[in-house]
Amino acid sequence: MELGLSGKTVLVTGASKGIGKIVARGFLSEGCTVHLVSRSLENLEAAAADLAGEDRSRVFLHAKDMSNSESVGDLLAAVGTANILVNNAGAIPAGDLQNVDEARWREAWDLKVFGYINMTRAFLEVMEKRGSGVIVNVTGLAADRTDANYVAGTTGNAGLNAFTRAVGGRSLSRGVRVLAVSPGPVATERLVTLMKSRAEAEFGDPDRWQSYLSGLPASRAATVEEVADVVVFMSSERASFVSGTVVTVDGGHGGNQGSFT
Repeated sequence: MELGLSGKTVLVTGASKGIGKIVARGFLSEGCTVHLVSRSLENLEAAAADLAGEDRSRVFLHAKDMSNSESVGDLLAAVGTANILVNNAGAIPAGDLQNVDEARWREAWDLKVFGYINMTRAFLEVMEKRGSGVIVNVTGLAADRTDANYVAGTTGNAGLNAFTRAVGGRSLSRGVRVLAVSPGPVATERLVTLMKSRAEAEFGDPDRWQSYLSGLPASRAATVEEVADVVVFMSSERASFVSGTVVTVDGGHGGNQGSFT
């Protein structure tokens, strides 16, 4: 299927690992120029080497901390009017209301929640002036499967979904689409490492980590490619009438009452 993405300029935050990195790979395969953003230049260089090898002509790197609002202006100046923005940076810590103190909560939200909001504000304005553009916010299923032991993430992702619906519900009148892609558990390096550590502690065998996923409808987490493909498609002209909504990629987990959250 021709997605009409060739020649587009794409900016992906949180792009050195996990979903962001594979999203970048998807856009590169469609002929896009891709700007990768992450805090660590070393990690960005490693990602670029893996994604593009020696051909770096369509890959640009930006070592920026998205919890710092000044990074937004820096990126806007460096990239200009990107055709597509994928907000993906940020990891919110687990813990209940008493275990995540105000400082840690604010630190996490500065990166993910306000990072997304500030980037959307800046790039939406220039996209609307041009009359075209797409913004995709990668959120998370905790927005809908609320979890007291992940209260900062549950609240943050729910807020970002509501933010996306509110902004994207009117942006198409000015030619810009704003939507969210909300994955359930995804087999990123981070998740696998956490599950192996838990399995080692509980069973003495890190290879038993997949047993924690047995409560999921497909008995597994999504692959990063399964999530990235949705982000790329939703950014394309084939999804030109999709805005102000949240696309859930969870294998049915959102409607299942299993134990894994």
